Amino acid sequence: MRLKSLLLLLCLAGTSAFAQKVKYSKEEIKKMETYLFNEGFNTPSPRKTSTIILKDGATYKGFCSKIETKKGQIYEVAIKDSVTKKNTTFNADQISKMYVYPSNAEKIAKVAKYMGNIRNFGTKKLTKNTNNDRIYFVNQTVSLKNKKDDKEFLMQVINPGFDDIISVYHDPRAKETTGFSVMGSPQLGGGVIKSYYVKKGNKVMWLHKDDFEDNYEFLFGDNTEFMKKYPKNSVEWDYFSFLVSEYTAMTNG
Repeated sequence: MRLKSLLLLLCLAGTSAFAQKVKYSKEEIKKMETYLFNEGFNTPSPRKTSTIILKDGATYKGFCSKIETKKGQIYEVAIKDSVTKKNTTFNADQISKMYVYPSNAEKIAKVAKYMGNIRNFGTKKLTKNTNNDRIYFVNQTVSLKNKKDDKEFLMQVINPGFDDIISVYHDPRAKETTGFSVMGSPQLGGGVIKSYYVKKGNKVMWLHKDDFEDNYEFLFGDNTEFMKKYPKNSVEWDYFSFLVSEYTAMTNG
């Protein structure tokens, strides 16, 4: 009898949870689909001054003369001093932070990509593709795709304005959802980035859209008000940047 009662309670709880699904207005969905992260850039400009801050506090400025990567992530940087012209090479495990500018070639390529997808017009800002501001990289220990041994890399923070609780890092090897195009016309649909590296507390993980639901409680579950307003059965991966921003604002009060 007790078992039947327990099963009934679990069934009712499951039904109640399902009934809590929130329906959003078109205006709310449009707001949630707006991409708030910075664009991820893979190639620093060799013609603009980069700044490297080491773990011991020493600061070096110069032009990026060489960058070594593994699976897309930067693990070694060489800069040429703008005055002495001397080349100095640093490993990622020596560097605390790095500020660089995006290369013009990559900015041009990103503008072309932006113009090639109609969906971008309503969800992204073109100005982020032509960004002239410095890009912020930070030393982070990660397991690439949650499969490799932990290693220190320089990773681009793409939510620098709201990264105090959840930090989101650019995944240089991330794929995008597919859309379709008719005879060379701009693509319809698709263009949603499928993965990022995410840090909350002491945990850093590679977060793929397929694992978003499984990690929803870890990311946002400690804010009851947020979970009530944005339960995981009511949101989509497409809203991820908005959800991180909203969660941060609601948690900080």
